[in-house]
Order: sequence, then structure tokens, then C-alpha cells
Amino acid sequence: MPLSPPSEKQLVQAPFRRTKCPAVVQSPKSPLSCGPCTQLFPGVPLPLLGSGIKWRFTFYLSIFSYGLKFIWSSPWFWDTRQCWYNYPFQPLTSSLFCYYIMELAFYWSLMFSQFTDIKRKDFLIMFVHHLATIGLITFSYMNNMLRVGTLVLCLHDASDFLLEAAKLANYAKYQRLCDATFILFGVVFIVTRLGIYPFWILNTTLFESWELIGPYPSWWLFNGLLVTLQVLHIIWSCLIIRIAYKALLRGKVSKDDRSDVESSSEEDDMTSNSTKGIFSTSSNGANRINGHVASTQWAEEE
Repeated sequence: MPLSPPSEKQLVQAPFRRTKCPAVVQSPKSPLSCGPCTQLFPGVPLPLLGSGIKWRFTFYLSIFSYGLKFIWSSPWFWDTRQCWYNYPFQPLTSSLFCYYIMELAFYWSLMFSQFTDIKRKDFLIMFVHHLATIGLITFSYMNNMLRVGTLVLCLHDASDFLLEAAKLANYAKYQRLCDATFILFGVVFIVTRLGIYPFWILNTTLFESWELIGPYPSWWLFNGLLVTLQVLHIIWSCLIIRIAYKALLRGKVSKDDRSDVESSSEEDDMTSNSTKGIFSTSSNGANRINGHVASTQWAEEE
């Protein structure tokens, strides 16, 4: 018997119908649980749920490689006092301009995406971080503090791609690789944010700049934002150390204390369905480890 073509009403209603998730998604061993994202958008392939992680990993790794290559051949990388010689009459090259614009555009995207994601405990911390980062990039560009700005940006990008790599390893169900990458991320994060940043970056912005060009009104704002970032670094480092300590006790990383979801019954169901992997997935497909170090949550083991 020949099939009759669908009516106009059926064609209109089809995209909005809820459909059951495939059995593979409902499996408790799958890092992706049957949540509202897969139900409301049944036509979207499941691998796209982790596309945000792949995008952030690609960007962080690419921009870090580009920035490191750029500043490696710059004199102020080897002598930070070069950041203040001939200031503010320092040339703006095309490579430096592209580096700044790409970083600024990316952090604006993180700022907007924070309001479309599930609200988490560290929402305020992340909001302050994004404001401080965007403010620093914009302010340093307007005041031609581009040389020291490149050092700050490259230093912050050094650990971010490692966190995204740990998430990707979790999606591939490589638990040991995931744990090892997270530990490497924690070491690099603490060394760069609590070691290199205060003794290299803050040293030149607070003391060498004072000696060479002297303080001026915007100098206080610039250093105030940099010190704000350092306070956030200390908070995040303490939380990373706590996660690592729990990992040693339990045998693997189990929960990110930074980013528990504050309210969402559907998200609680999603988290409880995913007990084998380190990471769970939020309703918009993005992982929930926040950080400048980007955004997801570790699912608690049962």
C-alpha cells in the first residue's frame, strides 16, 4: 500500500516532538546522558554535544602556539623592562593586532555564553574573571600596554588547553589519560598562576614600570585588575588542590567543587545517569567545569 505524503500540520509539528533517546545514550556507561538537549533536538548528532569542548581545545591550543611563537622572538619576553622602554610610543604590528583581537573576541564569547548556560556556584567568580580579562585586554590596547599584555595572555593560555584535553579524554573513555592530563593541568596551572604570574608579570607591572615610567592615574586601574586576577588564581588553585587530594583518596577524579549546579531538577537526573566518566554534560552541550579554565562539572561516583 503506497504511503501518503505527510500533511502540512505534521510537517510543522515534527521538529518540536519529543522522541526517545537511543539505547546507547541511556546506557549508564555513556558519558552523555539522556537529557533535555537530546530530547528537544533529536535531529542533532550526539557527537555535537561535546563540540564546545573540541572548539575550546582547538582555540586554546592554537592561540597559545601562536602567542608563544610571537613573543618568543620579542625582546620583552627575555627582558620585561623592554615593556616600558619608549612607552607609550611603541609600534603596533599586524601580528600583535591580530593576537589581541582574537583573544578579545573569544573572551566576549565566553562572557555571553555564561548567561545561556546552567547557573553554577562559581557564576559570580567567572563573571568577575571575564570582566577583568576583557577590561585588561581593552584597557591595555587603548593605553598601548601591548607588550606586557601579550605576556599576560600567553601565560593564561598555557594551561587552558590541558583542561579541555582532559575532557576529551573522558569523552573517549580513557580514564587514566583523563586523570593524568588533569594532574598535568593542575601542575601547570599552579606553577604559571601562583609562581610565574606574580614574580614575573606583577613584578614588572608594579615595580619595573614604577621605576621606569612612574605611576599615573590609569596605572592604578591596570594593576588593580591584574591583582584581581591573582586573587582568582589563588581561589581556583585551592579548589584544584582539593580535587587532586580527593583523587588520591578515591583513585580518580570524581567531582569539581568549583561548579555544582545550583538549581535544575533535569540536570540532577542527567548527572545521576552518568557515573562512569569524570565529566557530565550540561543541557546546552557544554561541559560544566568553569574556569577561564573553562566550564563543566565532575559527576560524583555512586
